[in-house]
Amino acid sequence: MSSPLESLIACGTKLWLDSIDPDLVRENRALGATGATSNPVIVANLIKTGRFDEALQRGLQQGWDDDRIAWEVTDELVRNAQDVFHPVWQETRGNDGYVSFELDPLLEDPQRDLPHQERVARYIELGKQWSAGHDNRMIKVPATPAGIDCLEELVAHGVTVNVTLLFTSRQYQAARDAIWRGAQRRDSLDQFKSVYSIFVSRVDVYTAQHVPQLSAAAQGLVGIVNAKRIWAENQAFWQQHATPLQQEMIFASTGTKDPQDSPAKYVAALAGSDIETNPPETNDKVQQSGLKFDRQVDVLPAAEILADIDQHVNNEHLEEVLMREGIQKFADPQRALLSLIADKRQQLG
Repeated sequence: MSSPLESLIACGTKLWLDSIDPDLVRENRALGATGATSNPVIVANLIKTGRFDEALQRGLQQGWDDDRIAWEVTDELVRNAQDVFHPVWQETRGNDGYVSFELDPLLEDPQRDLPHQERVARYIELGKQWSAGHDNRMIKVPATPAGIDCLEELVAHGVTVNVTLLFTSRQYQAARDAIWRGAQRRDSLDQFKSVYSIFVSRVDVYTAQHVPQLSAAAQGLVGIVNAKRIWAENQAFWQQHATPLQQEMIFASTGTKDPQDSPAKYVAALAGSDIETNPPETNDKVQQSGLKFDRQVDVLPAAEILADIDQHVNNEHLEEVLMREGIQKFADPQRALLSLIADKRQQLG
């Protein structure tokens, strides 16, 4: 009899872990996870444990500043996770087994207010730097104006990208089209792989706050409907532009925010295709649930619920609010990470 996570994988979902904690990576690999992703919050939480003080100490001995230490430690953690998933990358010939490395969130920091072209150039520089020499590393680029404008050049250079902070079809289409232009500039499409991280639960937090006029039946389903519709767009596009490897959606932000919701709410609704990047605690709760999953990713709610959502949800406003919040939620943790390393510098002396 299969476990809940085994049934999720069996119905067509690739299971990735929203963590690069070495212990959790190994545990979730044993449960069937085939990839992972990182961000500054994950790295900061790992450093807080004290388990990586030795890596910090090495940086101090090298005379590195706080920023250099932050990125070198992140690089080491991502490398270690890559080693765990590299056999998957080999077995699938590059279709799975990746670990995502996020570029500097402070490039979008409103407090710095960098000029657009400077941001674009810096994304391209950092994307090339941190991808060099890695076959199963994805470079995480946000779907901001500067992030989207760097994608063609990165992909043309051979970088494998994970477009993150996606909330709307408009963002997805802009990112996908830029990536496809870059792919067509390559000599070969054999190793061309891209993924698009659509955030799910944050959309439902938005509608609860900003769209109270939704019916009770529709409230709490907008994130799922939005993700499924963009997934369908992605399926249709790549059926018309076939590539050796799959160009996939990542269903991100799959942990529930409403305590009344089942921990498996988003996991179940999006099961059956592409990738779910789940927080460790979500995987734990799903595994303990006893549930069995089947394909639901292409099943939409009733027509009246869809009509209610289409009538009341303003996607332009949704994108504006969630991108502003998302940028802040990425920039603040990076600043906190640098502050944490500064504190550690004093402690480790």
